[in-house]
Amino acid sequence: MIEENYSVVWDLDTFFVGGSNSTALRKHLDEVKNKLVAFEEELKGFYTPSSLQDVNKIVHTIDKLKDIAVNLSEAGAVIGCFQAQDTTDKQAALLEGEVGMLYAKLSSSMLTIQQKIGQTEETVWQDLLQTNELSTFAFVLNEWRNEAKLMLSEKEEDMITNLSVDGYHAWGQLYDMSVGDIRIKLTLDGVEKVLSVGQANNLSSHEDAAIRKESFNALETAWTEKEDFFAKTLNHIAGFRLAVYEKRGWDSVLQEPLQINRMKQETLDAMWGAISKNKAPFVEYLQRKSAMLGEKRMHWYDLDAPVSASTEKMDFQQGAAFILKHFKEFGPKLAAFSRNAFEKGWIEAEDRPNKRPGGFCTGMPVSEESRIFMTYSGSMSNVSTLAHELGHAFHSYALRPVHWMNRQYAMGVAETASTFAEMIVADAAVKEAKTDEEKIALLEDKIQRSVAFFMNIHARYLFETRFYEERKKGMVSATRLNDLMEAAQKEAYGDALETTHPHFWASKLHFYITDVPFYNFPYTFGYLFSLSIYAKAITEGSSFEEKYISLLQDTAVMTVEDLAMKHLGEDITKEGFWIKGINLCIQDVNEFIQFTNAKG
Repeated sequence: MIEENYSVVWDLDTFFVGGSNSTALRKHLDEVKNKLVAFEEELKGFYTPSSLQDVNKIVHTIDKLKDIAVNLSEAGAVIGCFQAQDTTDKQAALLEGEVGMLYAKLSSSMLTIQQKIGQTEETVWQDLLQTNELSTFAFVLNEWRNEAKLMLSEKEEDMITNLSVDGYHAWGQLYDMSVGDIRIKLTLDGVEKVLSVGQANNLSSHEDAAIRKESFNALETAWTEKEDFFAKTLNHIAGFRLAVYEKRGWDSVLQEPLQINRMKQETLDAMWGAISKNKAPFVEYLQRKSAMLGEKRMHWYDLDAPVSASTEKMDFQQGAAFILKHFKEFGPKLAAFSRNAFEKGWIEAEDRPNKRPGGFCTGMPVSEESRIFMTYSGSMSNVSTLAHELGHAFHSYALRPVHWMNRQYAMGVAETASTFAEMIVADAAVKEAKTDEEKIALLEDKIQRSVAFFMNIHARYLFETRFYEERKKGMVSATRLNDLMEAAQKEAYGDALETTHPHFWASKLHFYITDVPFYNFPYTFGYLFSLSIYAKAITEGSSFEEKYISLLQDTAVMTVEDLAMKHLGEDITKEGFWIKGINLCIQDVNEFIQFTNAKG
């Protein structure tokens, strides 16, 4: 059998040849800018719809909006890739600022449209939604209309949008640049090396405990040295949000994230309630793991430690082959799509300096392609991450037949597709384990994801909700942020930790993302929601793939509660739904305990 040789460096020339200095990219941005200016001028004559005769006016406006949005998104996604692959790319940073200003202009135009349809008389509005031209967009248009009613005047919201470019989003961009500049000095195999934050983070799963501890301490030192700067950054991001919420009359800091995720508070409460009541098995797992590592209790720097020296490594080619093999067992479309992603160079996986830490998948709506970013070092966790990001890309692929208006899905359901793909690979790895030692290691890799979603993400959620409540009263110091984070970690991990990560709030990019507030609980939602989908997939076999695609195509046109009821027949506002998914994860823990008991 001939082994494939997929590139570990992505191809961005498909979009704009020449990187951040591309003349084609420059031309593209100028065209978007000109279209936006013309659209703004046109919207000055956009009046509140008053009869069925206005349907064509709304359709025309949607078409113009789509054209600008997809072209701006294409440029923004590619520029984001330029920055991720090389944090020293100053031209890409300048372009990001330009794209931010264009997005602000687009948001202002969107706001004008929302305000006008929000003012439409109810009977006229309902008649408009019954027309063939607009009925397909009824959910999204109603969403726009309802959001407009919760906002300030058009003039005030426009001012907020424009001020956010330099007074809000810029803080998140500054954080990215600052983290990109951090260098971590470590001694590896007797050689002193200078690593990026992403490279140092990858050492959290190193088999040598001394290296794990050294890298953790070195990173903690780096965050401590800049803690005042990061505290100020986080305070200003939160302060801007809170000021806007106060002006709008919003009391809860969760109103916006719940609205964005199309989720009820009851659903979120049921999910965390079910998790909080079922943490004991995961605490037991952490206790067992720390004992296996020769420790009395779990240290933060040992959370990702391998429990077996026999853990198989897979190079990128082997990892790709493993993913494709098991995606094919689920369904031919997922496998064919993923093979195309490998063959066409959609994936940036090389382990090299100056890359941004973490991983992501971004979509290019004009080209109808995706790009995946990560740093691949050969662990099974890397293979799972790669499958996870391919799941995101497949979600975009499944939505290609759907109109742009009905493609804007929220983060919670976005994480469903990615986690589902990850689950396929993780389960397959356990089943194909050649020895008990390997099975233990792979089971542990699966359980680590449960710990991440039920404990780590829960700690982030607890920290962020408490931080925002304190921020309402004034600036929160770096020392206090450390205290809040340690308390959240101790609570979320069921007091299983010997040492915590007090500067986690400074190290985690998600707290500094300004596009989406509370970038935490949707991960856990997606994880547990995907478990129910995965259970159906196992029962129904490859015939389930078409149903799965149908579910993905509905992710942007209904609430998560309606999505679950339609495709799973489940009420997710009740803890019972979430407990079923948690119990599947507890089975992994029980199997791990059983195997490690047998090993003595």
